[in-house]
Amino acid sequence: MNEFTAIGAIGPLLGGVLIGLGASLLLLFNGRVAGISGVFGGLLFRKPGDTAWRAAFVGGLLLGGLALVAAHPRAFPPAGGGGSLGLVIVAGLLVGCGARLGSGCTSGHGVCGLSRLSVRSLVATVTFMATAAITVYLSRHLLGAAR
Repeated sequence: MNEFTAIGAIGPLLGGVLIGLGASLLLLFNGRVAGISGVFGGLLFRKPGDTAWRAAFVGGLLLGGLALVAAHPRAFPPAGGGGSLGLVIVAGLLVGCGARLGSGCTSGHGVCGLSRLSVRSLVATVTFMATAAITVYLSRHLLGAAR
């Protein structure tokens, strides 16, 4: 049991509020959807005058994660406990390809698209979730991957 158990639903609730607030502010003041794959992809394939906000957004995500690790290191499992580095790299590349094929990622479709009542985002989010459930089932129960 860790310190987050005592917080109950407050931690995730505050996290959700911050994600929603950040996505809303980005759309309101910048006219951009907070889809992480699109934001990060824009850093890789740069357009003039479109890099600073993207770098600040991604930097904020990284700094926020590092701040949480520094403040609550027990909230994260020890390094190397989940699988091989090669498997993680392949999984990351597959997620990136899926985000490109689906014209967005879970943050773009699941947070921003659903809040705008986009049917396309609903279909994409249901597809993401179903694929994730099937993948977990296959890897844990049929392929015998480590938990």
